[in-house]
Amino acid sequence: MSNKTIDTAQGHWLLAKMGKRVLRPGGKELTLKMIQGLHITPQDRVIEFAPGIGYTAEKVVAMHPKSYTGIELNEEAATLLRKKINTDAYKIMLGNASQVALEDGCCDKVYAEAMLTMNADHRKSEIIREAHRLLRKGGLYGIHELGLTPHTLHEKEKATIQHALAVCIKVNARPLTQSEWVHLLEQEGFRIIDIQTNRMLLLETSRIIDDEGILRCLKIGFNMMRNPKARKRISEMKSVFTKYKDQMNAISIIAEKL
Repeated sequence: MSNKTIDTAQGHWLLAKMGKRVLRPGGKELTLKMIQGLHITPQDRVIEFAPGIGYTAEKVVAMHPKSYTGIELNEEAATLLRKKINTDAYKIMLGNASQVALEDGCCDKVYAEAMLTMNADHRKSEIIREAHRLLRKGGLYGIHELGLTPHTLHEKEKATIQHALAVCIKVNARPLTQSEWVHLLEQEGFRIIDIQTNRMLLLETSRIIDDEGILRCLKIGFNMMRNPKARKRISEMKSVFTKYKDQMNAISIIAEKL
């Protein structure tokens, strides 16, 4: 990566370039709980919004659903994903999660991770509404996002955290409290089935080892040592995460289309 690219890259893509595969706020643990909560079967038609580098997609495809469609906005990511997932039943479509070129009620399960957080609240609602449109009645929608805690967190403190995140990860991140996430889903016609939370320890060594394994953890560390500018940016991200560790968490919600 060039120095200019490192300066402007979104945080999750910078981490991916350093070799990190698990890029979700609650780590592998919360991702697996979300998948488990979706109860994916060989009869299910599954859609994933923003599969990114495909870590969760590979796990879902390994469960042999009837079909899998990843809706990916980033062209580079979509091209790379098609090298891993590209059959008649399992495919990657280039597109926007708020306007998917598929018919109403075409799937049984929809899920997305760490992408609603990256959108303004009105855009969150548009994406949730699209998930509702794509699902059959009774279908399940799973999300895994960055949360704020407690639910009584003052608006000024929320704004401070959101600004600090936007500066360090180069994305206008807008995490919400659990009650706010629930409200967004319920107002678009979903019923909450399950809620799971985890600590937001994305860049802590213990979480990286748990998510990636020792060898990949060492590889990530080696890549960072070779690239001082990337190391500096990741260190700045970690500092923000540490500063607000008591006000941030990760949340996964499973909701049913009414």
